[in-house]
Amino acid sequence: MQDNDQQFSQLRKGLLEFAVLSAVSGKHAYVADVLKRLEGTPFETSEGTLYPLLSRLKREQLLTYKWVESETGPPRKYYGLTAIGEARLDQMHLYWSHLYKSLETIGETHA
Repeated sequence: MQDNDQQFSQLRKGLLEFAVLSAVSGKHAYVADVLKRLEGTPFETSEGTLYPLLSRLKREQLLTYKWVESETGPPRKYYGLTAIGEARLDQMHLYWSHLYKSLETIGETHA
């Protein structure tokens, strides 16, 4: 699938928010945890991309964070979904399902 990486980069970028919200759903996650969950997927990214996205999602009130003391260094920021973020993630799942079904229907009409 790597041959298509460049071809589909815009699609992946558009879905990165969905992937990040999915990665932090269910429990609070440290940035390294999020990066690890995305690792090996088409959504694998770097801290330089992730931090601005997390900041934007926080400003939009989709994410919250809490500081947790670390035994090995400074406190760490753990991100989690707000109620608004959970609702957005649910909407994204529904919309993704709708898109997928629509594409299948379009394909069937041309078969």
